[in-house]
Amino acid sequence: MRLFFCSAFAGLVRLIFTAAVCALPITAVAQSYPNRAITFVVPYGPAGSTDPISRQFATQLEKILGVEVNVENKPGGSGTIGFGIIARAKPDGYTIGLGTNSILAYQPLVNQSLTFKTPDAYQPIAKLGEMPVILVVRADAPWKTFEEFLEHVRKNPNKVRASVSGLRTVPDLVAQEFNKNNDLKLRTIPFTGGSGEALLALLGNRVEATLFTGAVGIPGQVQAGKVRVLAVFKKGVYDPVPEAVSTIDAGYKTTLSAQFYVMAPKGLPKEVLDKLVSASQQIINSPEYAKFATEGYALDPKSPAELSAEIIRDTETFTELLKLLDQKS
Repeated sequence: MRLFFCSAFAGLVRLIFTAAVCALPITAVAQSYPNRAITFVVPYGPAGSTDPISRQFATQLEKILGVEVNVENKPGGSGTIGFGIIARAKPDGYTIGLGTNSILAYQPLVNQSLTFKTPDAYQPIAKLGEMPVILVVRADAPWKTFEEFLEHVRKNPNKVRASVSGLRTVPDLVAQEFNKNNDLKLRTIPFTGGSGEALLALLGNRVEATLFTGAVGIPGQVQAGKVRVLAVFKKGVYDPVPEAVSTIDAGYKTTLSAQFYVMAPKGLPKEVLDKLVSASQQIINSPEYAKFATEGYALDPKSPAELSAEIIRDTETFTELLKLLDQKS
């Protein structure tokens, strides 16, 4: 009888405690944030350009918030599978992650099943930076210059293959835009595992080139004598690979680059949102992050409202590009 009474009493105490916690105001719970580990979802595989910047951010976020920040790679669906996990997560600040303009601005235009179609469906936190796309070939490739490569593409329409980090990701779209604007037929080969898998395809001689977002890890491959960088799809010199020809300076039109964001589910309590935004801005403005960014990321800090406007702007750009692709097909 005593054992039964003690067990029943303990159960009653747990029930009362649980009810009391559930009855706490949202603000009281938010004020204690964070009190356990945070998951940072990366919608691409490791070894690409999205992984280093995500892990750098997570490492610094741990120091500021005082809890573990665990990075989880969830590749697939050109980034939409992993971002879906972020968008559908409980809005308590314990699941956040990486978003890109190809996931947020382009994919909703071509994938009607997505639940996140506009910035109203998720919560922008911060902009981690942006990266141009570079054109890379193997070091033993016969083309020593960008113009030699383009001439080979012209003579072999749809036969020269360039790996990209997923169907309709920014590298893929840069290629499509470049093809359209310059009457070329460079064939893109998408890989679901991100830039890292696309680069491995090049090194494994499965493609003739790769379109790589940024230059993280590429200078080391150049120094090791494995690859050669022919071009960068931006204006001016790209410091990580100064040998790359600027497509804009060479007279070719280029408008797109990859944008990297920190995102959270819609509906975060204000106190949680404020803490995440404040911590993110502290990271992005830190000397440690600025030093890291020299590996190939251009810093462009923005407020959550400015991020929403930027995503809408890129959506309009991608819409116009889709029209061009539709006309071509």
